[in-house]
Amino acid sequence: MFLRQRPVSLETERIVLRLPAHGDFHAWTGLRQSSRDFLTPWEPVWSPDHLSRKSFVNRVYWAARASRGGTALPLFLVRRDGVLLGAITLDNIRRGPAQSGTIGYWIGQPFARQGYMREAIGVLVHHAFTALDLSRIEAACLPENAASRGVLEKSGFKYEGVAQSYLQIDGRWRNHVLYANLRGDRRGRSDAR
Repeated sequence: MFLRQRPVSLETERIVLRLPAHGDFHAWTGLRQSSRDFLTPWEPVWSPDHLSRKSFVNRVYWAARASRGGTALPLFLVRRDGVLLGAITLDNIRRGPAQSGTIGYWIGQPFARQGYMREAIGVLVHHAFTALDLSRIEAACLPENAASRGVLEKSGFKYEGVAQSYLQIDGRWRNHVLYANLRGDRRGRSDAR
């Protein structure tokens, strides 16, 4: 018997994390456009059609397929009053011996440094460890991105090292600092055996 899988929706006191929908196009393009100068130093170069409806529709379809297929969980951060804040994706979900995934995220400039991303990371990591039975969640950011490093560290991620020429950001290959959060992490505890 085929059972239709219910789309994931994760909630905190202030936000809901859910898959993107076609109706989010104007909110998404508006937030991305108004936050462009804030976001582009930390992101890959935007394609010429990045803010187009066609590109957004492809994003929505990819999110649904990836979620159903268990390879990624791309979620929008939506405040309880319906305002789009940003997005977070649990991607590269690997099963078998790895049981791991990688998170990436962005937040619109008007909503930065208000604790929304920390809430989103917390609820997504909890979901990954409990509902998805993952063992390790990884994240990477530019060494000079103090805000991203801070939110990862406050969310229980621990620094693991540097990856040379990890991603092309703002048009050039850049080193990234690597972080990870482990289910049942005992690193740094004095009672670890």
